[in-house]
Amino acid sequence: MLTTLAISNYRSLRNLIVPLGRLNLITGPNGSGKSSVYRALRLLAETAQGGVIPSLAREGGLQSTLWAGPESLARSVKRGENPVQGTARKEPVNLRLGFAGDDFGYAIDLGLPAISVKASAFALDPEIKRECVWSGPFLRPASLLVDRSEGVVRTKGDDGQWITISYQLSSFDSMMAQFADPRNAPEMLILREQIRSWRFYDHFRTDVDAPARLPQIGTHTPILGNDGADMAAALQTIREIGDSAALDNAVADAFPGSSITVLNIEGRFEVAMNQQGLLRPLKAGELSDGTIRYLLWIAALLTPRPPDLLVLNEPETSLHPDLLPALGRLIAGAAERSQALVVTHAPRLIAALEEEQECNSVRLEKEFGETRIVGANEMDMPAWRWATR
Repeated sequence: MLTTLAISNYRSLRNLIVPLGRLNLITGPNGSGKSSVYRALRLLAETAQGGVIPSLAREGGLQSTLWAGPESLARSVKRGENPVQGTARKEPVNLRLGFAGDDFGYAIDLGLPAISVKASAFALDPEIKRECVWSGPFLRPASLLVDRSEGVVRTKGDDGQWITISYQLSSFDSMMAQFADPRNAPEMLILREQIRSWRFYDHFRTDVDAPARLPQIGTHTPILGNDGADMAAALQTIREIGDSAALDNAVADAFPGSSITVLNIEGRFEVAMNQQGLLRPLKAGELSDGTIRYLLWIAALLTPRPPDLLVLNEPETSLHPDLLPALGRLIAGAAERSQALVVTHAPRLIAALEEEQECNSVRLEKEFGETRIVGANEMDMPAWRWATR
């Protein structure tokens, strides 16, 4: 389980250290930085797939995602006595992401390319300057297990001595994707597989042409796809090899007196819902946007193959407020099997989740353009250290 999330110089997150629990709730007004926390976690997940640089490019590149404010704010600015002004840089340009967990921690430092005499068509690509894997709650020299500095990757042997496994790792390749090997770096392999299990769900399509509304070829689907196209197969998989009773209860909790079946017509699966008072079941194409979306959340959250981390971004979208307490109970149930992080600004969903005993509620606000945690006391925050270049 992750215990700390750390983000530095990513959009409005100049230096955000977030303590994490089993069930985490990220809230705050529009523009407070909630979506940036979600995106930063997705970027971290991309390191295990080798896709962090392309992901940054899709966001507009490093220059577009970097913190746009000054490196530090003078006390006089915070008191409102002087306007915000730029200051001379003390550190190199960097975007840093990291986390600590029960077993291992990981951090990556991205920066601008080195000035080269030879021009390159990829001169705007950021470079990976440093990566570290360690044991314990925060990085320190004694706990460092795997270290990448520029192109050099080292691992610590059983005798405590450093072993160099690469001298020329490309600046756009993460060591997590290239050198996670049980012979050289078993800790990195374990960590990479944990990260690869993380699951992210954003806005599902529910329009008239949404894949979830159309019959789809059905195969065993223990994990709902990000686009929800395999919803019917995922629900049938829960029915056959997952918790069928939880599926029925989740439907009845949100839609009293209703139940669902999955039609199988020559190998193509389609959801049908029986509703109280109707003479025939309604197929997916006839259901409301909110009903389809809720069924998608059931398919995602009752997965027979729970991930290490489940991240949901604004799951309340298109749902009637009366459905949010039931959604909260569904999410809380999922958090018993997976660590969960929910980004939302829906009051009824927030209230439902905060009723849970283990809910870690983090409210964000923005001050002088910087995202910060409301009421955060530096003395109470988790310890965190970034590796130097």
